[in-house]
Amino acid sequence: MEPIFADYLERLQGLHKDFIAAFDGLPAEALDWVPGTDMNSLCVLVVHTAGATRFLIGVALDDVQFRDRAAEFRAHGLSANELKAHFAAVEDYARDALERATVADMALVRTMPNRNMPVTVAWALLHALEHVGLHLGHAQITRQLWEAR
Repeated sequence: MEPIFADYLERLQGLHKDFIAAFDGLPAEALDWVPGTDMNSLCVLVVHTAGATRFLIGVALDDVQFRDRAAEFRAHGLSANELKAHFAAVEDYARDALERATVADMALVRTMPNRNMPVTVAWALLHALEHVGLHLGHAQITRQLWEAR
């Protein structure tokens, strides 16, 4: 694997580790708890984040698979181990996919199928990390709100 992609995978795994820390050790009811209007549970945040990450890496590497985004926001009833498995599956996919990528690929243009929008491989990969980081913050705040309730 090219060094830039090894670094990418390390950052993705680090974000996932921090995300897991935001829900690990909480009781089952905390995983489905919604702190307020227009907010999401930890379960939804994990399922959506994993789905979006898989989708964006797939866009980058020209391996887009169907994604039911709306279903991600209905996720509930999953255990902490099941949520961890969502991140593990994304990491396995990313590792395999990035093994085939080259630095020259970063400038290639792909199409975001849900928006018919052209993006570079670099944009899609960076946006995936950005998206994980955004929802990591949401998960951390959700845990703080659970603990403060």
